[in-house]
Amino acid sequence: MATLKDVAKLADVDVSTVSRALNNTSYVHPETKARILAAVKELSYTPNVLAQGLRQGKRHTIGVLVPRLHMTVFAATTQGIEEEARKRGYATMICNTEDDAKIERESLNRLRNGFVDGIIITGTGRNSRIIRDIRTSGLAVTQIMRKQIENISSVTVDYEACGYEAVKYLAGKGCREIGLINGSMKLSPYKGRYDGYQRALKELGFSETCAVSESSVHSLEYGYQCAMELLAQNPELDAIMAATDIQGIGAMRALKESAVKVPDEIRVISLTGDIISGMLETSMTSLEMPAHEMGVKAAAMTIEEIEAPADHKPTPQHLVFSSELVERESG
Repeated sequence: MATLKDVAKLADVDVSTVSRALNNTSYVHPETKARILAAVKELSYTPNVLAQGLRQGKRHTIGVLVPRLHMTVFAATTQGIEEEARKRGYATMICNTEDDAKIERESLNRLRNGFVDGIIITGTGRNSRIIRDIRTSGLAVTQIMRKQIENISSVTVDYEACGYEAVKYLAGKGCREIGLINGSMKLSPYKGRYDGYQRALKELGFSETCAVSESSVHSLEYGYQCAMELLAQNPELDAIMAATDIQGIGAMRALKESAVKVPDEIRVISLTGDIISGMLETSMTSLEMPAHEMGVKAAAMTIEEIEAPADHKPTPQHLVFSSELVERESG
């Protein structure tokens, strides 16, 4: 494999001149530069990007931590992150944490001691100290989907508005007994959705019916078990709001097995819609967030922080996107 010294020898120049020509760090006479580029082509020389990055203090890599990718909105956000990073000359390292604090902690420690310039994270909320330490050490950090640390940039959705709007929509369809499948109230998306749900119910004079399960919140089983619990709690139930598509799919399976017709007897709406909502046998009404756009913005914010001079780092930004109600067969 050709080295920088080989290129310098063939072009009859110093190694430092080759380095300056390839990195555009200072002026090199056009004829000399042409000779160097010809030598590079002849020798099929490829720069050692890793070593170059270490010398420059940059790895051009971003670590991305998400709970999971399969059948979740995180697939779209991660794609947005990767596409924007690639445009800007950065690679990504993806870590699936399964919302497990231990896995998240191990991933964070590997990334902070490895070859990343920044981290984009959908956190569990149980490793805030480590995340703050990483940010203080100089690595750029952006929170996506969940805002848990005030002085670290974030890209989220107005979850309270989602919960509120869904109840109002269902009430407009004649529903009065509206159940909510939710997750841990320690996580901002679930807390926000519940607050919006509760506020709308209070305005309408309706009673709440909520369910959680011991299963993984990112699973069909979770939605299935919670729907069964809602049916047991309230025989008059006429609508179910599921926090995510995958929960909504599990809920519709439970309703089918219980011989409950959707939407004739119970309407179902997802509060985190994804493309899968429209592809189901009974397509699911959902509040769809601009997940891909959120990923693009998170990557852009992170890279801008990475590339900003040390004495001119941007102040934390907190971007809040809105979701769009898409009406389909289930609602």
